[in-house]
Amino acid sequence: MPIVKKVKHSLLDKTVDLLLNPKIGKILKPFIGLIYSFYEHYLLKQITSKPMPRHVAIIPDGNRRWAKEHGLDPNDGHEQGYRKMKDVLNWLYELGINIVTVYAMSYENCLRRSGEERKNLFNLIRRGLMELDREKILDRYKVKFKVFGKLDLADRETIDIAKKLEEKTSQYNERFLNVAICYGGRQEILDAIRFIAKEFAKGRINDDEITEETILKYLSTGHLPFPEPDLVIRTSGELRISNFLLWQIAYSELYFCDVYWPDFRKIDLYRAIRSYQNRERRFGA
Repeated sequence: MPIVKKVKHSLLDKTVDLLLNPKIGKILKPFIGLIYSFYEHYLLKQITSKPMPRHVAIIPDGNRRWAKEHGLDPNDGHEQGYRKMKDVLNWLYELGINIVTVYAMSYENCLRRSGEERKNLFNLIRRGLMELDREKILDRYKVKFKVFGKLDLADRETIDIAKKLEEKTSQYNERFLNVAICYGGRQEILDAIRFIAKEFAKGRINDDEITEETILKYLSTGHLPFPEPDLVIRTSGELRISNFLLWQIAYSELYFCDVYWPDFRKIDLYRAIRSYQNRERRFGA
C-alpha cells in the first residue's frame, strides 16, 4: 500500500475517532450520526473493492474491563459482549465472509473462573445458541455450525444444545460458524498427536504419512475448506493470542483492536478487514 495513501487513511481514522469521542460528541451531537454514517460508507466502499478474507477468527476480549469502567458487575459486561457478538456475526455474513471462528471460552476460563461466572457464561452461550436456532440465522445464511474444545469441562445442557444445532445444520456447506468452548490450542495439538499415535500403533498410518496436513486434518478446524484463518481479530488492546488456534494461525494476519469487545463497532470491523487487504501475505517466504 502506498505510503501517502496509508498516511491519509491513518489521519482520517484518527480524526473520526476524535470526533466520535463522547466528550467532543456533546458539542457535535447533531452531526455525530452523519459523521459516522459517512465514514462507515467510506470504509465499506474501500473493502468491497478487494477480496475478503475467507476465514475470520475472533478473540472477543474485554467484557469484564468494560463492565468495571462503567461501574457494572462483570456479568453485565458479558451480557453486552453477547449482544455484540450477534451484531458482528450479522456484519460478517452481510460482507459475504464464509467462515467465522469465535473464541467463546478458553480452557483456562473453564478451569479458573469462579463457579458463578462460569455459570453465567454458559447461560449466555446457551441463550445465544437457542437464538441462532429460533431466529433462523444459520438457515438464512446456510451456515454449518460446529462446537469444539474440552467439552467435558463445559455445561452439559449447553453442549447438548450445541450438538443438536450441529446436527440440524449438517447439510449446509456454504458457510461455517465454529464456537470454541473450554478450548486451548496446546490441548488441541496434544489431542491430535495422541490420536495419530493410536492410529500408528494400530498400523493404520505409517510414520512417513505423518505430515503437517495430517495433523491439520485432526484439529478442530479440519472439517473446513479453509481451516487456517486468514485474519484473527482481538479486541481490548491486548497483544497476545491466549492459546487460540496455535497451529492454525501460523501464517494468519493478526489485528489488535484497542477497544473493549462491547464497544466494537462496524467501522472497527471494516478497519480490520482493510488492514488485512492492504498487507502482503508471505506465508513465511
